[in-house]
Amino acid sequence: MPRASWYRNLQPVAAPAERPTPARALPPVERQAVLDQLHLERFRDKAPAEVFTTLLDEGVFLCSVSTMYRILAESGEVRERRDQLRHPTYQKPELLATAPNQVWSWDITKLLGPAKWTYFYLYVILDIFSRYVVGWMVADGESAQLAKRLIGDSCDKQAIVAGQLHLHADRGTSMTSKPVAFMLADLGVTKTHSRPHVSDDNPYSESQFKTLKYRPEFPDRFGSIQDARAFCQHFFRWYNGEHHHSGIAMLTPEMLHYGQAEEIVQQRQEVLNQAYARNPERFVRACPKQPLPPTAAWINPPVAKPASEEKGH
Repeated sequence: MPRASWYRNLQPVAAPAERPTPARALPPVERQAVLDQLHLERFRDKAPAEVFTTLLDEGVFLCSVSTMYRILAESGEVRERRDQLRHPTYQKPELLATAPNQVWSWDITKLLGPAKWTYFYLYVILDIFSRYVVGWMVADGESAQLAKRLIGDSCDKQAIVAGQLHLHADRGTSMTSKPVAFMLADLGVTKTHSRPHVSDDNPYSESQFKTLKYRPEFPDRFGSIQDARAFCQHFFRWYNGEHHHSGIAMLTPEMLHYGQAEEIVQQRQEVLNQAYARNPERFVRACPKQPLPPTAAWINPPVAKPASEEKGH
């Protein structure tokens, strides 16, 4: 944060000063008289502007229209007349993975079919720590039963035990369906969902779909569902076993997921050490270092609070 903001947050926040009552404000007796007029049967369903004009035609002036609104607001009698949708407050998911098979993220994306308005649906389950795709499927439609089968098969392949896994997804119909929820409860898998319209709450799946669709061989359209499945078989084999991922120290997801990272990092560092020993003058500062793999992966890491908030200022 800027330095000025840091020091400003350290300063104690003074209690807001009480606003003095203006000299021209209506006294309590007159305010009550205005409220009594507004409560009359002939005025109770009329807008303050209508009440003001009616009284003016009768030779009566109590106060301005805006003052009527203020008096009604203080009494809690001003509201939207139409029914308004009240959106609940959704909690921001904060998920941490320090090893494979602790947190999975899953999502569904559309693949264009052979004709306009035709799609195939790609389901992908991703381990956020290793970026390893633990399960995928191409189907004709989006279905809770298909999602249930894919999740169950993926848990079986990875030997997931109760209480081990946290599964995160957005709020699509398949993700929030009862069949999926009941199956996860039976497996002992905890589930969370992204906040509505917040794509950053599911960043790993979104990034993986971008990698898929930016591949040079990704077609404009797939001729059939068999073509889509054949393409995905080749892509996920490459993604898991050959793609050096920048987010995990240029390791492949397979290396990190199955515990090969330490050996690979050590081997790469030995090659760098040998290159430095042969030609140290080519390296300006020191021997190059192989980046270490991450020790944690977050979805929405907690934000540190300023010192002033921690002290209760």
